Amino acid sequence: MTASEPLLGLRRSALAASHASRVRAPRSAWQQRLTHRLWVSDLLILTGVTFGTQLAWFGFADSEVVTRSDTPFNGIPYWMFSSILVVAWMWCLSLTDARGARVVGVGSLEYVRIVSASFRLFGTIAILAFIFHVDVARGYLLIALPVGVGVLALSRWVWRRWLVRRRTAGEYSAQAVLVGSTASVRHIARELASSPDAGYHVVGVCVDDRVIGSTLARDCDVPVLGDFEAIERVMASTGADTVIVTSGHDLPPERVKRLSWGLEAGRQSLVLAPSIIDIAGPRLHTRPVAGLPLIHVETPRFNPGQRIAKRSFDLVLSSLLILILSPLLLALAIAVRFSSDGPALFTQTRVGHNGQSFRMIKFRSMVPDAEALLPDLVARRDAGNEVLFKLIDDPRVTPLGRFMRRYSLDELPQLFNVFLGSMSLVGPRPSLPSEVSKYADHVHRRFMVKPGVTGAWQVGGRSTLTWQESVRLDLSYVENWSLAGDVVIMLKTFRAVMAPGGTAS
Repeated sequence: MTASEPLLGLRRSALAASHASRVRAPRSAWQQRLTHRLWVSDLLILTGVTFGTQLAWFGFADSEVVTRSDTPFNGIPYWMFSSILVVAWMWCLSLTDARGARVVGVGSLEYVRIVSASFRLFGTIAILAFIFHVDVARGYLLIALPVGVGVLALSRWVWRRWLVRRRTAGEYSAQAVLVGSTASVRHIARELASSPDAGYHVVGVCVDDRVIGSTLARDCDVPVLGDFEAIERVMASTGADTVIVTSGHDLPPERVKRLSWGLEAGRQSLVLAPSIIDIAGPRLHTRPVAGLPLIHVETPRFNPGQRIAKRSFDLVLSSLLILILSPLLLALAIAVRFSSDGPALFTQTRVGHNGQSFRMIKFRSMVPDAEALLPDLVARRDAGNEVLFKLIDDPRVTPLGRFMRRYSLDELPQLFNVFLGSMSLVGPRPSLPSEVSKYADHVHRRFMVKPGVTGAWQVGGRSTLTWQESVRLDLSYVENWSLAGDVVIMLKTFRAVMAPGGTAS
């Protein structure tokens, strides 16, 4: 008996006792509760939207019917058609598994399935109406579809907020056992622990070296329950419903296949975690070759269509925002000019797309000689990181500047940078030349796109992030860009600015 075996035995006993309730309550219990709640929510929403649209379009008249021209069929009342539409809509959401526990709460797949099911249903209705000469009011359908999709998406967002809180408390999550080498298991355990909203609660690990693995328990607070030969026993004793295979040279493909065969269908799941990180769905393609599920990872690139779409989005939205916010921009410019000495605008050289320099515009939030005072303040830095300078109580900031930074109003003139093409609404943080000189080679990949007024760095923590975290967010954005992702970041930015504490820079 090795010195670590008594310790492992005690951990197994403690874990079995703490998870006894989970063993008695299978995974399907929380999945069924979640699915049932979503089903009721979807039914109430679709009923309200469909009959509300009918009432808005036809009023209280009961003479409107769906008719078939030149046939003996006289049609049905719209209240009956609305009822059929609700049932069909609910059925389509079920067919696409839009309420599945594996897609609810994380990522965009949940919303994609809602949109896909809804458009396919209404497309089918349009085709059938054309084929069978059924006269359905176009306005009724044109209103019901976008309103229904929008309210469904909003309700799922509300449910997602609720689910995040529950999962942070350790509920409504898959109970997972990690399997692999000590290094890979430690990495995945830390990543999952930092993202409880992902829905995986690690109950234990099986590693290829149990002595090294006992150190993992102290570092990551995850019990080590055995080696690769004990996987099935560990899952049975803990009541785990998911096994996540990370890596391990002692875990051959045949062993993984046998492990998948031994899982209980419909209740237990096998997850394979590749070593590559920060890769989004659009760049991943699974292709079976000779029985091997090969994962193809596309290299980051921006085709002409993507660049045109992003530039068009920036140009249209920045123009609208400049037009709408012009009174506020004028008022802030006058306030800055007369509240302290110096010009209303502050320009600074930044490094942008392809490493080219440009002049970034902001409302002046500091005293005129702020740049000259910087060397004397470097030693007093109390925030930021090794590359980005940050001083929480910066004496150079004016009273009005502090207010503008609280709500990011000082950055509004950057809309003109976006309009003129040197910046984008969403992108990596604009870099100072002095910062670029400290960049490692791989960090220069952030210059593949234009810097942004906002970005993943702003909604992800801004000056509270370490330099490694900032780089990871920026590079993940660059390598996995999508227009839908830009919209999500802009919505998160608005919420972050309006939240207590703001996003003062």
